[in-house]
Amino acid sequence: MKLFDVYPLFNIEIVEGKGCKVWDKEGTEYLDLYGGHAVISVGHSHPVYVKAITEQVKKLGFYSNSVINSLQQVLADKLGKASGYDDYSLFLINSGAEANENALKLASFHNGKKRVIAFEHAFHGRTSAAVRVTDNPKIIAPVNEDLAVTYLPLNNADLVEKELQKGDVSSVIIEGIQGVGGIQLPSDTFMQNLRELCTQYDVCLILDEIQSGYGRSGKFFAHQYAGIKPDLITVAKGIGNGFPVAGLLISPMFNPVYGMLGTTFGGNHLACAAAIAVLDIFEEEKLIENTAEVGAYLMKELALLPGIKEIRGRGLMIGLEFEESIREVRSKLLFEEKVFTGVAGTNTIRLLPPLCLSIEEAVDFISRFKKVLNV
Repeated sequence: MKLFDVYPLFNIEIVEGKGCKVWDKEGTEYLDLYGGHAVISVGHSHPVYVKAITEQVKKLGFYSNSVINSLQQVLADKLGKASGYDDYSLFLINSGAEANENALKLASFHNGKKRVIAFEHAFHGRTSAAVRVTDNPKIIAPVNEDLAVTYLPLNNADLVEKELQKGDVSSVIIEGIQGVGGIQLPSDTFMQNLRELCTQYDVCLILDEIQSGYGRSGKFFAHQYAGIKPDLITVAKGIGNGFPVAGLLISPMFNPVYGMLGTTFGGNHLACAAAIAVLDIFEEEKLIENTAEVGAYLMKELALLPGIKEIRGRGLMIGLEFEESIREVRSKLLFEEKVFTGVAGTNTIRLLPPLCLSIEEAVDFISRFKKVLNV
């Protein structure tokens, strides 16, 4: 059987990782400034994380959500405390797309409306509703097209209000910081306006914090810079440091009903063990504070380099936009300087390293980057 060929692959096989370093099967070491699509939060193969998963799987890897799993409540308690949302409820699932899918569904259950407002260049996942609110027609199949979605430009509250005035909008979904869209930041004022408008027009505000959340921005959630509280918050990626787990944080205004939402694998014992370990490491190693510090250093040093059109981001979620294609720059970083980075579109490099990235490793990256830029 062949693999379904949908991924353009670098001719590199990564077989080992530790902290912010990874090694390929030839033994070559790489500095990881991408974290496997922003997934690695506490670092590769963190001993606390490895121990937690190992000890749990020795006892029980999985059982269904038809019986009590006290690890789910332990995780909810820790997440509520860490994020400042201990008055919200938690629904556990497996992936970011699934989290957004359930958020959109829950919003529609709540107010009985159908249309969704999303934003230009947004990415929310590849499942049925999540892909429809993603602004990329190439990945929206005909079977997904029936959901009514209106895409609006970021940071224009007047256009949002014009749509909400029509009375048929169920939810507004927005990323805390657009990732695939090129590290585009909604302004704090725009976020505050969205919160006010959604309340005024009985519309649910969904914050997709799948990439921008879990400490990556230098706060637990990127929307917390604006001082707002959305109705629904979706998390994934960094929550499990590579183990497939995601969550939906749900405002007290929603009333749960048996059977309303459901999942087979969501919140399983191994997933909870992984996610609990991540939060323990966050607290013990002060990773959010480290993210803010190292991110500020990187932004300052990157601003001194020539040839970069614009630098955007917060914390360790940074976009470097160039005037021309970054294909050659990224290729040289990977194959000559042994640094993994990401990309958005044709002109933007994305930096999404593990949140344990040290100042010393940031200095090392800047040094390698200068060589590529011939500085």
